[in-house]
Amino acid sequence: MPPSPQPIATATAPPPDPLRLERQPDGRLATRRDGTLTPVRPIRCFPWSGPATFVSLRDDDDREVALVTDPASLDPDSRVLLDEELAHAGFVLRVTRIVSIVDELEIRVWRVDTRQGPRLLQTARDEWPRPLPSGLLLLRDVAGDLYLLPAPADLDPTSRQLLWPFTD
Repeated sequence: MPPSPQPIATATAPPPDPLRLERQPDGRLATRRDGTLTPVRPIRCFPWSGPATFVSLRDDDDREVALVTDPASLDPDSRVLLDEELAHAGFVLRVTRIVSIVDELEIRVWRVDTRQGPRLLQTARDEWPRPLPSGLLLLRDVAGDLYLLPAPADLDPTSRQLLWPFTD
């Protein structure tokens, strides 16, 4: 009878420290993991369909440092900091009128009126207003700011005419 195989000893790495969020002296949010402090900004992966879950924490080079699948899994202090940052980052400008849309080389320049006043925004040429289930349209500019546009039927005739090529 052949000898029974001996179990192979395997080394397992210790689990990583849990993700912790901290406020840096300059006011920025940072992650602390395994002794490393990294400044981050939160990005909701599904801002309209799942705003309370799946938050990507990105560094200054827009690389994902961590993915928070459920903020409730964070310690209470980290959860408060994340909620504060998401409330600040979740600011969306509501467009009331489109004044002009001009195509340039690599960008599209939008001149709009918002509830907060007139704005000039730039989008990538391949960035189009995305329809939402409510009938509203969502537009992201090159800086990452979000603009909520009314349903085309709710816009004035000039705004509707300017927007038409981007929605039909």
